[in-house]
Amino acid sequence: MYPSALTQLSRANPFSAPLFSLQQLEEPSRTPAAPPQTRRLAAAAVADGVSCEFGSSKYYALCGFGGILSCGITHTAVVPLDLVKCRLQVSPDKYKNIFKGFSITIKEDGMRGLARGWAPTFIGYSMQGLCKFGFYEVFKNVYGDFLGEENSYMWRTSLYLAASASAEFFADIALAPMEAAKVRIQTQPGYANTLRQAVPKMYAEEGIWAFYKGVVPLWMRQIPYTMMKFACFERTVEALYKHVVPKPRSECSKAEQLVVTFVAGYIVEALYKHVVPKPRSECSKAEQLVVTFVAGYIAGVFCAIVSHPADSVVSVLNKEKGSTALQVLQRLGPKGNLVKVAKMV
Repeated sequence: MYPSALTQLSRANPFSAPLFSLQQLEEPSRTPAAPPQTRRLAAAAVADGVSCEFGSSKYYALCGFGGILSCGITHTAVVPLDLVKCRLQVSPDKYKNIFKGFSITIKEDGMRGLARGWAPTFIGYSMQGLCKFGFYEVFKNVYGDFLGEENSYMWRTSLYLAASASAEFFADIALAPMEAAKVRIQTQPGYANTLRQAVPKMYAEEGIWAFYKGVVPLWMRQIPYTMMKFACFERTVEALYKHVVPKPRSECSKAEQLVVTFVAGYIVEALYKHVVPKPRSECSKAEQLVVTFVAGYIAGVFCAIVSHPADSVVSVLNKEKGSTALQVLQRLGPKGNLVKVAKMV
């Protein structure tokens, strides 16, 4: 019913569209009364030697490398904010709010203290990004083949959700040891100043459990977040190419596809419909840029609210010895988590 539809759609990778191309499948010759319509979402053609075969080792390696760049570098860049956030979560009476958190940290540790925990952050989130983006493409392909073309097209949002949840499951296992070390370094003054000091000390105190006791809260925090992110991204890319971009995706240049890829991360259409007092076509470039940034900020706030309760459990659990995730969650309670969300916002 949908020749080559799912092969084109479910396997297309919007994150790497400017770099990869998919080959169009040959269909059996037939003589229908009218040419059939096919649904496809194909990457733009690129020069020989630049693209790679879908499903090849190189393809998945490049997806994983993109995850390292997007997760490892960005999380390391915001280590000062993450440090203050973790201290707020485990010592709210001392740090009060984010501004006092920065002030007290600089007063006690100096400006260099804001970079505490950068090494486990970079290593841990690089590993998470590698698994998240690489396995997402693997699971999307595996689940798509299992369902078949027509079912996968009809249930493509569920496919994106399942693939992203499966990928994040393994990504958090890779992240958990470094996340545990990072929290110890950032929230326990005098415990350890570097990753090399923290790891052997943690192992000597609690064994291998010290590095993985926070993995369940990590799953609670990251899996819903990642499911929302990937599914929304994929469908937004599809909607943009269908309703906004004035030509087929296969005819778009690399730069044009890159622009669509970034815009797809934001909740733009809702703002134009309900907030901006004039149609998008009448907005200047500056006004459209403001809408894009505001939409991204709003999306980030909602994602933070969804994931923050589990994030608080991760921070407290990795600081304390002998506690379980359930005990920490019961002690914090709904009110404690909501107060911490409000302070961070």
